[in-house]
Amino acid sequence: MSDSHHSTRPVIEPNRVYSRNEVVDILNVSLSTVKRMIASGQLRASQPDGMRRVFITGQAILDMLHENEM
Repeated sequence: MSDSHHSTRPVIEPNRVYSRNEVVDILNVSLSTVKRMIASGQLRASQPDGMRRVFITGQAILDMLHENEM
């Protein structure tokens, strides 16, 4: 059909904390891609000691997108 590459992306709120699965939906990529971006340092994330949950700020997503535009 139409080019979905430029489909409307959800608004990324800089001060909001997102889960990895929310980032999957926002960026339209797989969970393994998000995990690779975090492991490589391309996407900043934090994981409090003893927790499985990973926290990603909206600002970290915006920064990563800005870096990849250049």
